[in-house]
Amino acid sequence: MREDSILNPTLDEHDLHLRPRRLAEFVGQQAVKERLEIAIEAARTQDRPLDHVLLSGPPGLGKTTLASIIAAESDAGIRITSGAALERPGDLAAILSNLEEGSVFFIDEIHRLPRAVEEILYPAMEDYQLDIVLGKGPAAQSIRLDLPHFTLVGATTRKGKVTAPLRDRFGLEDRLDYYTDEELGTIVTRSARILDVHIEAEAAKVIASRSRGTPRIANRLLARVRDFAVARAAGLVDVETTDRALRVYEVDELGLDKVDRSILESIVHKFGGGPVGLTTLAIAVGEEPETVEDAYEPFLLQIGLLQRTARGRMATDLAYRHLGVENPGHPRLL
Repeated sequence: MREDSILNPTLDEHDLHLRPRRLAEFVGQQAVKERLEIAIEAARTQDRPLDHVLLSGPPGLGKTTLASIIAAESDAGIRITSGAALERPGDLAAILSNLEEGSVFFIDEIHRLPRAVEEILYPAMEDYQLDIVLGKGPAAQSIRLDLPHFTLVGATTRKGKVTAPLRDRFGLEDRLDYYTDEELGTIVTRSARILDVHIEAEAAKVIASRSRGTPRIANRLLARVRDFAVARAAGLVDVETTDRALRVYEVDELGLDKVDRSILESIVHKFGGGPVGLTTLAIAVGEEPETVEDAYEPFLLQIGLLQRTARGRMATDLAYRHLGVENPGHPRLL
């Protein structure tokens, strides 16, 4: 999957350095934070493991960060993996059998677990036991091993693809939503302080307003604006410098990058405004369908530039206006 846009960065040491480590430091998602705080405090008071937690929502909103915070607030260690990395039941069994008492086990993109691997999780989550089959054929024997008590934290960008049997075994389920510009401004200001970047309050607001409601993008834009300021503006990040920097990186006033605009332009110019199927649209912009659907569509839908219909994707009137193109007025399909 390609995600090489400045607005869809992969996780790296830069992101890790800026992550909050406690709930008190975590900006936004107030309702989610309160529910987690209550659950963690109750588990600590009753001296029991925290219920398993399923976090869903678009990429970059803090699911992995919250998993680390849950471990820190519970005074527990954390093991991190992803659904795609657990290809065989033995991969999961090796991790489960080496967990420590009270550990947090985080599986990112948990909806990508193979079915055979997922089934190993059921008794592990419910009874803290691991079923192992020794041998093959008629001589095969199944033994059950006791596991230390642990908390599974699963994260997914596609909750609908998490199977019902797995989803039902989570005691806590929460969805992370996009952040407000005010919350993102606070995050940018905090990150600038950590990075020792001298930023004006209004410049932080500009970055926040173009960050698509996503902290990971806000931090990445801040880093790029910082680089531009060091190279072209004596290190000072003001509104003018920020505007110039974001023009260089092709991030417009709505926070759209070149891929977003390519999606909209393809629908408008190549497909007459739509409808156009996801696979066809992805080929037109040179991306994988999953990348278009997961990384770009949610924001375009949220701000009203894209419409998803039974026959495919369509550009809205707002998309035409943003591109500066006259809408020929074809009928919408709902």
